[in-house]
Amino acid sequence: MRTYYDRGGDKAVVEVARDGLQAVEAFKNSREGELEAILMDIMMPNMDGIEATKTIRSLDRADAKSIPIIAMTANAFVEDMRKTKEAGMNEHLTKPVDGEKLLQVLYNYKKQEF
Repeated sequence: MRTYYDRGGDKAVVEVARDGLQAVEAFKNSREGELEAILMDIMMPNMDGIEATKTIRSLDRADAKSIPIIAMTANAFVEDMRKTKEAGMNEHLTKPVDGEKLLQVLYNYKKQEF
């Protein structure tokens, strides 16, 4: 499901997946380079965010290795952060997610493209 946001001139298209399997399928069905980041919940049905990230990272596409994947989870222990990094996630944000922190993280990855 696609949702369109426009907040004071800042625009975003968000592809929503209800579980890890849908997240992987949404990525597979996207054009290479179409998606700019993935916000990945860790605790999801059918396939958790760790497995979904590993699956995406293993795909035979250039953007599968480079797309920023940002963990969004209530798990804030050092061990949880280690697991997300080992799975291939770039960032680990804890819930409730601070909107300004999320925007800053996304901005930092967008800025790296230039």
